[in-house]
Amino acid sequence: MVEYWGNETRKAIENFPISGERVPASVIRWLGRIKSAAATANAELGVLDAELAARVATAADEIGAGEHADQFPIDIFQTGSGTSTNMNVNEVIAHLAGDDVHPNDHVNLGQSSNDVFPTAVHLAALDMATTTLAPALRSLERSLAGKAAEFADLAKAGRTHLMDAVPITLGEEFGAFAHQVGLGIDRVESCLQRVAAVPLGGTAVGNGLNTHPDFARRVRELIAERTGVEVVEPGDRFEAQASRDSLVELSGALKVVAVSLTKIANDIALLASGPRAGLGEITLPALQKGSSIMPGKVNPVLAEVVLQVAAQVIGNDTAITIGGMQGNFQLNVRIPLIARNLLGSMEILASTSIVFAENCVAGIVANHDRLAWLADHTLASATALNPIVGYDVAGAIVQLADRDGLSLRDAARTFDVDEEVIADVLDARKIARGNRVDDNGYGAPHD
Repeated sequence: MVEYWGNETRKAIENFPISGERVPASVIRWLGRIKSAAATANAELGVLDAELAARVATAADEIGAGEHADQFPIDIFQTGSGTSTNMNVNEVIAHLAGDDVHPNDHVNLGQSSNDVFPTAVHLAALDMATTTLAPALRSLERSLAGKAAEFADLAKAGRTHLMDAVPITLGEEFGAFAHQVGLGIDRVESCLQRVAAVPLGGTAVGNGLNTHPDFARRVRELIAERTGVEVVEPGDRFEAQASRDSLVELSGALKVVAVSLTKIANDIALLASGPRAGLGEITLPALQKGSSIMPGKVNPVLAEVVLQVAAQVIGNDTAITIGGMQGNFQLNVRIPLIARNLLGSMEILASTSIVFAENCVAGIVANHDRLAWLADHTLASATALNPIVGYDVAGAIVQLADRDGLSLRDAARTFDVDEEVIADVLDARKIARGNRVDDNGYGAPHD
């Protein structure tokens, strides 16, 4: 392989033989796009020769398009500012642009690693959250909402504390799942306006030394024109350089999504438990053999994948939180760690959401007979008798039914509850409706 990099990259390769894991490709591509826009802006502002700037921009555009990916070998665990990777990109662009191009004086003009590397990370995160993660979560939300509509009329036993509770519908249960994912989308998207405030133009410490006053504004405009991703001037350049709080905030939103998916996947796996000795209220698609020794066994494999991914995202967030705490004085120096974990979390959340929606949720089947039997036999339905016979008598009915193995209806008859009341009040579907006057207990999914 021909090496386009120079001495600084070579030093970094020697200094950081840590994990074998490279800087995320999306960060490299965004560094290329930024440096292309920087070269164009510097030429327009009269601080860089136009012909040389055009060659730099062309080379940088190749990096932005994903070309020359093998020229960026530096380990993700490197100097905490990302200087090694910034210089790697500078050196490769300089090599591609011509012998008279200097990696610092020309390619890095108006920039330092301290502002350009975190800007690339912010742009990569903003792009991935908008174009990859949010659509994937919407796909899962729609799939769950579709099942909520399909199961809208199926009464079932509710459960609290893992114990029987008053009936609800299976549609309401899946509608809650859908809304939970929808709120996760809202949480992620609400962070993005702050992620879009980038430190570009702050150079080394935030005061913009050695860059044209209009440089950052023009680069932001060019990036928006060329990529459609809009970034904004930060409220305070020194804060934008010294902290990565907006990335920590975004990671926190991802953690909440992971917590939600954990609850949803756990519940779906439990609802499908069985088929004979579990709840058995739903059946999941049989994707593969569940056991190498037990014939015919089917496991909730995709729910288990979701649970593992969620655990990884929560772990990533812990590392990001620690990294965010360690921005001493004018610069956070844990940016590669934050980039690795944040982008990694979004990638696995997105792919898992799509697979879970398409290969599991879409194929869930309700077991009607089992749902109806459990709904009719949950003793918690006696709650509906409270306004008629009072809490104490309703409790006595439950105790009798439980002790003697009676249905709730038969136990109520021994307390001389009127047959019409029993038929009306202990109807599982009516109980499931609660105090609702409409037929839709779940919100519409995101557009």
